[in-house]
Amino acid sequence: MTNDNRTVLVENQAAVRTIILNRPDVLNAFNADLSAALGTAVREAAEDTSVRCLVVTGAGRAFCSGQDLGEYAGRLDSDDPIELEQRLRDSYNPIIATIRTMEKPVLAAVNGAAAGAGCSLALACDMRIAAESASFIQAFIHLGLVPDCGSTFMLPRLVGVSQAMELAVTGRKVRAPEALRLGLVGRVVPEDELSAEVMKFAGKLADMPTQAVGMTKRLINAAWATDLDSQLELEARLQTPATRTRDHREGIRAFFEKRPPHFEGN
Repeated sequence: MTNDNRTVLVENQAAVRTIILNRPDVLNAFNADLSAALGTAVREAAEDTSVRCLVVTGAGRAFCSGQDLGEYAGRLDSDDPIELEQRLRDSYNPIIATIRTMEKPVLAAVNGAAAGAGCSLALACDMRIAAESASFIQAFIHLGLVPDCGSTFMLPRLVGVSQAMELAVTGRKVRAPEALRLGLVGRVVPEDELSAEVMKFAGKLADMPTQAVGMTKRLINAAWATDLDSQLELEARLQTPATRTRDHREGIRAFFEKRPPHFEGN
C-alpha cells in the first residue's frame, strides 16, 4: 500500500470508505498534489450514496504532519511573503467544509502524529480513534503562523476556550492518553489493534440509519450557533423527513417484532 505512487489511496469495505493519505516518506505532509487529491476523495465520498461511513487515516507511521515546508524552501530569501491565504481558500478550506457538512459520519483513525493542518484535519472529523503512539500538535505557532483549517473553530468546542488557547499558543505535543482525557479523541487503542477497532466501529456506524445520522450531525453543527427555541424548531422540522425514511419504518417494525433492526441507509 505505502509503495503506491498515488498521494491518496481509497479503499472500500462494504459501506465503509477509507481514505489514506499516502506520502509516508514525509509523514503524509500536505503538498499541492495531496491536498487536491484529498479534496476530490472527500467530495466523492460525500456524493456517493453507497458510502455510509468515511474513515480518514495516514499511511506509515503518521496521520499527517501538516504542510510540506519543502514547497517553500526556495522562497525563504525572498522579500515576498509566502502566499497561504488563497491556498487555504482554494484547497484546504473546502476539504474541511465538506467533512463537516457531509451527512454521514466521518471517523479519523489517528495512527501517529497529527500536526498543524494534519491536526486540523483530524479535529474536523466527527469522531477520532487514536493509536497509543498518536499525538496532536498545534504546530502553527512554531512557524510564526496562526492556526488554520478550522482548528480555531473545532478546538475550543472540543476542549474549552482556555485549554484551546494554551494548546494553540504553546504548540505543545498532546500524546494519546492526554488527548483522551481532554476529549480530543473518543478512544485510544494499542497500535496493532487500531485498524481492526476502527473498521469494527466504522462498520457499526455504516449499519446505522444513515439519513438520521446525517440529520443528527446537521443538528449538532447547528447547536453551536443558535438559541434553544431555534434548535427546538429545527429538531421538530427534521423529524418530518426522518419519519419518511424506510429506515424509520424498519426501526418500528423491529421494535414490535422484538428483533434487531436492519437499516439500509434510506
